[in-house]
Amino acid sequence: MADARTYPQRPYLAVSAAIIRAGKVLVVRRARQPAQSFYTFPGGAVEVGETLNEAAIREVREETSLAIEPVALAGHREVISRDAQGRVERHFLILCLAAHWRSGDVKLSEELDDARWVTPAEISGLRTTDGLADIAAAAFARLAQD
Repeated sequence: MADARTYPQRPYLAVSAAIIRAGKVLVVRRARQPAQSFYTFPGGAVEVGETLNEAAIREVREETSLAIEPVALAGHREVISRDAQGRVERHFLILCLAAHWRSGDVKLSEELDDARWVTPAEISGLRTTDGLADIAAAAFARLAQD
């Protein structure tokens, strides 16, 4: 069965979570495409009938086994990739939620090959998806208001 997210007819909505615990944020490294070998936040596509919070909670649980509490929007990114002929191969709008860690220890799914709790300053030393440090900073700011 073909993946409808490849050469899509429309953009796909996805969600991720900047999970804060004890002054650090969780970053995960993708084990497969898209974004293979890049650190990012756990997340994935929003399913029909899910709220953004429900999708973030589900995706984080599926990818890391953690329980989280999403609080507020921390930022967004558009990911548009094109093939060699210039056709849109993937198009995602990713909404990142600032979230509190609630329980659990990281247990990686097959989609990930590393996870680290890092300070905002440590993000710059990692190979990350575009804008990750800015979204992490916004998440810390949003949760400081909570």
